[in-house]
Amino acid sequence: MRLVLASASPRRRELLAQLGITDVLVAPMDVDETANKNELPLPYVKRVALLKAAAAVRQYPDDVVLTADTVVAAGRRMLPKAETAEQVRECLELLSGRRHKVLTAVAVSFAGKTRLKISENVVKMQRLSASDIDSYAASGDGIGKAGGYALQGRAAGFISWLSGSPSGIIGLPLHETALMLETYCFQAS
Repeated sequence: MRLVLASASPRRRELLAQLGITDVLVAPMDVDETANKNELPLPYVKRVALLKAAAAVRQYPDDVVLTADTVVAAGRRMLPKAETAEQVRECLELLSGRRHKVLTAVAVSFAGKTRLKISENVVKMQRLSASDIDSYAASGDGIGKAGGYALQGRAAGFISWLSGSPSGIIGLPLHETALMLETYCFQAS
């Protein structure tokens, strides 16, 4: 039995390695991650993690499948995974001086059963100057990141406090993941 990580995120592989789990098959799933009309952040992140799990289970029915999805939410508004420096800038302008939530849903599937856990975190970003935002956006560090920033990167200096799981904010809550994987003999070392 092998572990299939249905994610292209190098951060999720690095986080699994922190648990001592390095022998994984990386198999990203291409699913439609478009939010439904009026969909709120928590139902969205659950739905997308389960969509990824269902797609991966179809391809790897005899393996343990691990999927996750992360969303940054300012109130009811979901921020995008920033694809451009301009999107990074827009996200940081919105998050500057505010609290926001980072929700990560993690799913483990095997033998027709899927377990889902949610890591709900609150992050407070300091008030950012225009030069802070411009410098960060130009660095490229926020590209490809939910909400346009990465806790494990330069943006860590912008976070005045957080409540919850740092690994959940990065994209794979280690406590919840370790507990679910232990069921299938993938134990943290």
